[in-house]
Amino acid sequence: MHYTGTIWRPPYEAYSLLVQVTAGCTHHSCKFCTLYEDLPFKFRMSPLSEVESDLAEASRYYKNVPRIFFTGANPFVLTTDKLKTLAQMVKKYYPNYETIGCFGRVTDVYNKSVDDLKELRKLGYDGITFGVETGNDEALAFMNKGFRSSDTIEQMKKLEEAGISYNFFYLTGISGAGHGEYGAKKTAEVFNQLHPQIIESSMLTIYKTSELYQEIQKGTWKEESEIEKLAELKALIENLTIKTRIVTDGASNLIQVRGNLPHDKKKLTDYLARLIATADESALREYRVHLKHL
Repeated sequence: MHYTGTIWRPPYEAYSLLVQVTAGCTHHSCKFCTLYEDLPFKFRMSPLSEVESDLAEASRYYKNVPRIFFTGANPFVLTTDKLKTLAQMVKKYYPNYETIGCFGRVTDVYNKSVDDLKELRKLGYDGITFGVETGNDEALAFMNKGFRSSDTIEQMKKLEEAGISYNFFYLTGISGAGHGEYGAKKTAEVFNQLHPQIIESSMLTIYKTSELYQEIQKGTWKEESEIEKLAELKALIENLTIKTRIVTDGASNLIQVRGNLPHDKKKLTDYLARLIATADESALREYRVHLKHL
């Protein structure tokens, strides 16, 4: 199998077949991100010969795979024609496959019409995961995400019209010290206009190789405390009114929260309130500073 650098996937894709179709990120400019720093290039699409070789190899060991997850930071940036070609290749080796997932950036949807997206849905593309991070436009701009919250709403509504489901990554802590709960409320305003299947919340962990670390050294940005991050997560859950699943499964999270909204809202917020009331900031911080890798 052809895998380049560290391979990232959402926790809920644990049972999907991971096939590399891209490596790296087309944007590669978010101040907090260090996920693809081990690559000698910014972004590349895998040669189709490599993708086919990997599918052929996998099919010798796994005969029936309902879901394939294309790896890379944002394979959804590929043109509709390229994504169609990849789906046809999957069909050749897994004629009974059901869906194809991948990571995407909000900007990856810009140049795809609703008709394009409907074609991709017919080929099985579904459950696409987007790192929207926040609905706080000030934080998005400072972190150089390359889009605004209004773009998230506009592009996700196109997916909805095409029948493609999607998931969100939310980055607790991205708004900075003193602004966490504000960022959570602004995010809820955005998310409440949409229908993400899953909201996977991760907690911001800052590494010395990131541009954000340099901002902290210059005094232009200050990190939220660990307790403030818990309060931010609580505020997000309190202000969400949509039906969705919220989870904190990644290693960056100090605690594990899993539940379906709105059914589990009170249970989750009560749990977080108890943690906030009894938490030891120094003990929580110990976990963060010794987290060597996400």
